[in-house]
Amino acid sequence: MTDTSAAGTTTAPAAADTADTATGQRPGKALRRTVWTLRVLLALFFALASAAPKLLAISDATVVFDAIGAGRWFMYLTGLVELAGAVGLLLPRLAGPAATALIAFLFCAFATQLTAMHGKDAGTPFFFMVPLAVIAWTHRAETTALLRLRLRR
Repeated sequence: MTDTSAAGTTTAPAAADTADTATGQRPGKALRRTVWTLRVLLALFFALASAAPKLLAISDATVVFDAIGAGRWFMYLTGLVELAGAVGLLLPRLAGPAATALIAFLFCAFATQLTAMHGKDAGTPFFFMVPLAVIAWTHRAETTALLRLRLRR
């Protein structure tokens, strides 16, 4: 809605303040908190619900890896990769690269589920790829800085 004054000029309504009036927080701060929450929740999932059963050779995990024919060594390797990704998500400088690596890892899990598991639960990796993509995107500056540092060596 605009206001026309007697002089004939049009003024725009008062611009929204940069702070959210309900919470008093800047949108950037709310985004950082949301991404931090996603990082913690996904780290807990990858460490406790996904890596731990593999590293402890829980029967449900061994059945899956026996079905795909990769052997127990691959189950342990998968568990270690997931655990490393979980730790990386909790470290601010590694959150972006960890999220990116976990997306690639989950894409491989998707392909394995399509082929070796005949499509059973093949959509599940995509459920986790979306929040990981948000994390990777919001930490892209840190990821770029790490890549530049690595390329200088």
